[in-house]
Amino acid sequence: MAVAPSAVHEERAAGSAQPGAAAFNPHSPPAIEGFTPLSRAREERFQDKFIRKTKENPFVPIGCLGTAGALMYGLRAFKQGKTRQSQMLMRTRIFAQGFTVVAIIVGVAAAALKPKQ
Repeated sequence: MAVAPSAVHEERAAGSAQPGAAAFNPHSPPAIEGFTPLSRAREERFQDKFIRKTKENPFVPIGCLGTAGALMYGLRAFKQGKTRQSQMLMRTRIFAQGFTVVAIIVGVAAAALKPKQ
């Protein structure tokens, strides 16, 4: 018994063969009508990015250096057996960490509130 092709199958076959349609290429981005991609800026090196971010929010690196300094000095005092000084420096480290976190939050808030150019 032969089955005649239905109208749905004929529409699908006619719709899939669009004249002028390019074949799918997985190695290139799709062409979207009405969309023009922005050109990429040159790649930014780590040093350039670090300097730019430090200028935007200078308190974050200061807080990081303070945290690392208090930690290293506190560990050295602990190793030498100066427990009181070690405790004070660990508390200083916690303060420096809090300062760094607050600096990050303030920097993010300032960047969010800054009008886009």
